[in-house]
Amino acid sequence: MEERLGIFKGDKKLRSWFVGILLAGTFTMSISQSSLSTAYPTLMRYFGVTAPTIQWLTTGFMLVMCIMMPISPWLLSNVPFKRLFQAVLVLFDVGTIVILFAPNFPIMMFGRVLEAIGVGILFPAYQSVMLTITPEESRGVTMGIVGLVMGSALAVGPIISGIVLKFTTWQGLFVIFAIIITLVFLLSFKFIANVMSLKLDRLDFISVFSSLGLIGLLFVINQLGKTGVNWTNQFGLLAASLVMLAYFVFRQFHIKTPMLELRVLKTFNYDLAVLLTGFSYIALIVTTIIFPLYYQEVLKLSPFASGMSLVPGAVFLSLLNPVTGKLADRFGFKRVLLIGMSMITIGWGILFVFSSELNLIGMVILSMLIEGGNAFVMMPAMTLGANSLPDSLIAHGTAVITTVRQILGSLGVAVATIILTAITQSELTKGSHVEVATQMGYRAVFFTFFLVEVVGLLLSILIKNSEKKG
Repeated sequence: MEERLGIFKGDKKLRSWFVGILLAGTFTMSISQSSLSTAYPTLMRYFGVTAPTIQWLTTGFMLVMCIMMPISPWLLSNVPFKRLFQAVLVLFDVGTIVILFAPNFPIMMFGRVLEAIGVGILFPAYQSVMLTITPEESRGVTMGIVGLVMGSALAVGPIISGIVLKFTTWQGLFVIFAIIITLVFLLSFKFIANVMSLKLDRLDFISVFSSLGLIGLLFVINQLGKTGVNWTNQFGLLAASLVMLAYFVFRQFHIKTPMLELRVLKTFNYDLAVLLTGFSYIALIVTTIIFPLYYQEVLKLSPFASGMSLVPGAVFLSLLNPVTGKLADRFGFKRVLLIGMSMITIGWGILFVFSSELNLIGMVILSMLIEGGNAFVMMPAMTLGANSLPDSLIAHGTAVITTVRQILGSLGVAVATIILTAITQSELTKGSHVEVATQMGYRAVFFTFFLVEVVGLLLSILIKNSEKKG
C-alpha cells in the first residue's frame, strides 16, 4: 500500500486533481442513475410508449449495473486503473450520444445499457480506489467525500432533471452528461494515475454466467406490487435465479482465484457494516421516491414543486457527509453510526405517529433528518467494513457492499410500493374516502420502515471499532 500512496507523495496538487476528476466522473454518472424519473411523462409522449415500458430506462439500467459490480474487482486487478477509468468514460459517453440521437425507444434503451455497464464498473471501483490511496487513519474524511458524491447525486438527480426540463428538452440533460464526461476523459490523460496493484489472472466465465442470477432476482423484485404479472413465470424465474446465485456463491468458495472473494463475509464486523449500508440506503432511496409521491397525492403539490421540496434534504446530506467522516476519524465509527441510525429511526417514527398532522414544512424537516442520518451511516459503515479487511480484499469487500446495497434498496422500494397500493386499496374497499385511504397507505409505509430502521439501530449497537484483520 505504501507504494501506491507514494505516487502522490510530495505532489498534493496531483492528488487533488486525481480525486477531483474521479469525483466529477462518478458524480455525473450517479446523477444519470436517478435523474430520468422526472422526465418519464415527456419521454412517454416523445417515443409513444407506456409507463411500464418507459420505466425500463431505470429498471434496466439498475439490472445491468448490478451485474457489472461483481466483475469490478477482477477488472481492477487485471486492467491498469487509468485505462479502465478511460474505458468506462468512453462507454458512458457513447451510450449518452446514442440516447441523444435515438430515433426510437429500443435504441435509447441500448444507450442506457451502455451507460449502465460503465456505472456498474465504476461505482465499486471508485470507492475501492479512494480507500486504497488513503491511509486508514484518514479514511473517514475521504469516504465522507465519497458519500457526498454517491448520496447527494442520488438525491439531487430528480431535482437537476426537473430544472433542466423546465428550461430545455429532455435531450438537454444528456447533452450536459456528454459535455462533462468528455471533459473528464480529456483531463484523465494528464491527471489519472495507475494506483492499483495488478494481479493478473483469468476471468472465470462460469462465475460470470451464474452471477446473472442477480438480474433475475432483481427483475422479480421489481415486479412486486405491479398488476397483470404472470406469477407462475415469475416464480420459475426466481427459482432459477436463486439456484444460479447459490452456485455462484458455492463456486467462489471452491475455486483458486474467485471472481468475487466472498470470504470477506466471514468477518462478522464486516457483515454488520454491509447490512448497515443497506439499511441506510433503503431509507435514502425510499425517501427520495416516496416523499415526492406523498407531496403530490396528499399535499397536492405540482411535480416541479414536489421535486424542489427534496432540495433541503439533499443539501443537508451533502453538507453533513464530509463532517461525519471527520467525526468518525476523531471519535470512532460506532458512535457516528449510532447517531445516524437514531436519526433515521426517529424520522420514520415521527412520520408514522404524526403523518396525518404534518404539513410540507414538517415533511421537509423529517426528510432532512432521515437523509442527514444517512450521511452518518452509509459511508462510515462502508469505511469501517473496509478497515475490518486486509488491503488485498478491499476491492472485493467494496463490490459486495455495493451490490448488496443495490439489492436491498430495490427491495425497499418494491416493499414500499406494495404496502402503499395494498393498504390504500383495502381502505377504499372498506368505503373510506380516497384521501383518507391514501393517507392510511402512506402511514403503513412509514410504520414499516420505522420497524426496518429499528433493526438497523440494533445492528449499530452490535458493531465494533475493530482493528484490521491480517
